[in-house]
Amino acid sequence: MHTVWKGSIQFGLVHIPIKLHTAVENKDIKLRQLHKKCHTPISYQKTCSHCEETVEKDDIIKAYEYAKDQFVVLEEEELKQLKKDNEDKAVQILDFVQLAEIDPIYFDRSYFLAPGEGGAKAYALLQKALSDSDKIGVAKIIIRSKEHLAIVRTYKQALMMETIYFPDEVRNVQDVPSLPEEPNVDEKELKTALLLVDQLTTEFDADKYTDEYRKDLLELIENKKNGEETVTTSPKTDEPAANNTDLMSALEASLERTKPKRKKAAAKKKRGSTAKKNA
Repeated sequence: MHTVWKGSIQFGLVHIPIKLHTAVENKDIKLRQLHKKCHTPISYQKTCSHCEETVEKDDIIKAYEYAKDQFVVLEEEELKQLKKDNEDKAVQILDFVQLAEIDPIYFDRSYFLAPGEGGAKAYALLQKALSDSDKIGVAKIIIRSKEHLAIVRTYKQALMMETIYFPDEVRNVQDVPSLPEEPNVDEKELKTALLLVDQLTTEFDADKYTDEYRKDLLELIENKKNGEETVTTSPKTDEPAANNTDLMSALEASLERTKPKRKKAAAKKKRGSTAKKNA
């Protein structure tokens, strides 16, 4: 597993050498853009609209646009010095809190933390302390010249770090258009909706959720590689239309669709329990 960062975890006077490893991978299928005429990959060049010429890497500088077409130019040496002044190679834990206190909207990326050389004992101690206290650490870390807010938590036998957004990076929900000021919910519809939620409630099992689009796209690509121009996908079950004029009908239809599955699953579970008792 590739190491993306090396440093330490600091809380109080304790320093734990660690290595950072990306915990997840994006499995999106990347498609190239080709010239329709000759199927040659399209390349992208940086150009200046004023000079109407291609710009090389050495001729590009960085700037901040503080108003329309108004810039403050930042020299590379200034940025390097700023990075150097703030480049503390440490995950500095500031506070310990309950995970449930942080809304999921703040979460960004996940990383596994591995103990560095000589850090196994202190690493295990922090992992055990977080696990037994049911707490997480709120920390700061600088990765690739950007300061991140983060949490340190346990994941099975490991420590994990999740970068999270700063509060000013999360947009105000009041800016969302067309939100109802006060919920106007019919009592009968609410009871039916709660019954539907109850019938669909189960234990979370991540393995049962799959990316159907990626699967179908890979199948299409494979078939085209083998000379087949078409694929047949599984027919989709018609869903009841849920709209404001017939919401109750949609809820009731949904309940009817979930009943057989739940009864069948319950019966299967009961048969399994009976079989174990008789064995």
